[in-house]
Amino acid sequence: MNKRPITPEDLYAYRWVTDPVVSIRGRAAYVQQTIDREKNEYQTHIRTILLDGSEDTAVTAGMKDSSPSWSPDGSMLSFLRLEEGGKGLWVIPVDADSIEPKRLVAPERKILQYAWSPAGTHIAFTSKVQKDSAGTDAESSKTVPLRGKVYERTTPKAEGSGWWDGLYSHLFVYDIENDAITQLTAGSWNVSSPVWSPDGTEISFVSKQVEDASLDADLLYFADVYTIRPGEREPRKVTDSSLLISQFAYTPNGESLMLLASDREFGSGSHNRLYEVPSAGGQPTPVAPGLDMQLGNAALGDMKSAGASPSPQMAAGDGGASMYVLGTHDGTVDVYRIGADGTAEAVTLGGERDVYQYAISSDGQTLLFAALTDERPGELYALNLKSGQETRLTHHNDELMDQLQVNKPERIEFVSSDGWRIQGWLLLPEQREAGAKVPLILQIHGGPHAMYTGVFSHEMQTLVAQGYAVLMVNPRGSMGYGQQFAKACRGDFAGGDCNDLLEAVDVALAQYDVLDDTRLGVAGGSYGGVMTNWIVAHTNRFKAAVTQRSISNWLSMYGTSDIGISYVEGVIGGNPTEHADMLWSRSPLAHAHNIETPLLIMHGEQDYRTPVSQAEELYTTLKRQGKVTKLIRYPGSNHSLLKSGKPSLRVDSFEQVNAWFSQYL
Repeated sequence: MNKRPITPEDLYAYRWVTDPVVSIRGRAAYVQQTIDREKNEYQTHIRTILLDGSEDTAVTAGMKDSSPSWSPDGSMLSFLRLEEGGKGLWVIPVDADSIEPKRLVAPERKILQYAWSPAGTHIAFTSKVQKDSAGTDAESSKTVPLRGKVYERTTPKAEGSGWWDGLYSHLFVYDIENDAITQLTAGSWNVSSPVWSPDGTEISFVSKQVEDASLDADLLYFADVYTIRPGEREPRKVTDSSLLISQFAYTPNGESLMLLASDREFGSGSHNRLYEVPSAGGQPTPVAPGLDMQLGNAALGDMKSAGASPSPQMAAGDGGASMYVLGTHDGTVDVYRIGADGTAEAVTLGGERDVYQYAISSDGQTLLFAALTDERPGELYALNLKSGQETRLTHHNDELMDQLQVNKPERIEFVSSDGWRIQGWLLLPEQREAGAKVPLILQIHGGPHAMYTGVFSHEMQTLVAQGYAVLMVNPRGSMGYGQQFAKACRGDFAGGDCNDLLEAVDVALAQYDVLDDTRLGVAGGSYGGVMTNWIVAHTNRFKAAVTQRSISNWLSMYGTSDIGISYVEGVIGGNPTEHADMLWSRSPLAHAHNIETPLLIMHGEQDYRTPVSQAEELYTTLKRQGKVTKLIRYPGSNHSLLKSGKPSLRVDSFEQVNAWFSQYL
């Protein structure tokens, strides 16, 4: 079959696979996401499939169904459905003659997360309520006179959710037999990640509760596990506020909790590690302390439509003899088995791969996981943990991919001038004229504590399809190469990290004669955007540049970003009061008068992580200086525009980038 180059509009045809869960009866459920081009929105429904890949069937007809979960006995499949008013909880009885779903909890409850009790008689869930609300009814929506919005918090806004609405997420329990809801927690703090104890007597959750009223909760970077018994008035604190806990799980015997957490020694550049704490409470102790790896998924890409799975995971069937976690390492993300002696073994090894979600069967025999590879978007796989045999279960993108020319990345590795091992990937267009030189575009990822992988990216493929070579690099500061590497950029912005990127270009040009050193481009988003701004302000080597969701001024970033304080103080190393000169000298805006490279500036108007004012400051300064630039603002879009923004805006962004490089390269 003759294959064609990938175009921006191919985005509309992909099918995304997420949220795999395994029933005790041996059937899996997952979410499939598609795009309704006419409505310009994403649609999701729940499907089930056997572990041999057969009977892949849609079981819900809703357009906004998500978060599937099996009841403990496998007789019911639950899910959340987005309706007018919020997300409600629904179930499908598997054994019934009719598989019509039934609503258990109304959408007005606006469920955030939920978990079945071990007996299958109750469901714990979190929902937002007013401070100290009894929560017996949905929040009142009565009309009140328009007044000014008052904020007293240090950080009153957050990327993805906007300005704080004054609500707190709290814990509720739904009694299925009696169709009754009881609120378990209340107060000026939030609850997330509810998990039942194996015996069903307690519910644990993650929360940050600051007992000393003189301390500022927004400036404290920890989160604890708390436990409460239904009927109790106050939760019991399990951990000691020494860690920022993101996820946790009970051991099958219920005696301990396994924590995925960071000690924040190096701020946002600190590794997530495994810890164990008695479920009765105490000081967490490290598990596998010699493991120098970022646990969890720190890989960036535009082909993942949901976050990483809960981790760690253990199987009750094998007594929790093995524990499984995601690990970000050496340019890939795999599932790792952690042994009792602290050793770590990757069990999903398979070339260039980004495993973003997984689930363990209750008998400990099967690992179900969703992964991207270098040749295709994410699909669902099953791994027999005893034999090592792997089976691809879903084939939703096969028909599309059979039509498309996919350019596979080639690994590049070198040692930097000051001794760091630097890794990256080069994508070369397969369809090119014999003897013709190819322009090269350097792509810089965000974070900086994230990682590129060599897997399928629609963004990168659309560039290569236009005839460009694309170089993706993980400079110092990236996750995946050890703790010392991850923290190496902190306090050294535009130092070693910038040198790594520029040296990577030199290495690629030296190794590949086909690359044209007179036609170089540079692009990046978020941290990659500020690095792009800095590079073109300090060298005219690049003939075209694109900066997305970028930062131009560390002084104004400090007070306008939702993470301005922690990011500027932690990564750059100062604050406007004491270090104004340093922050200004490290700001691309201070050097914008030196920019001669045509610069395309792209930004979402609802970005609270790197506010759109950062783009406006740079654009205005460049225009005043008579430079070649263009500003594109995307309405209703936040920092995740390229990953989850409106489909038409994502397509437009790819087309705008292609047009800019076409004009100047």
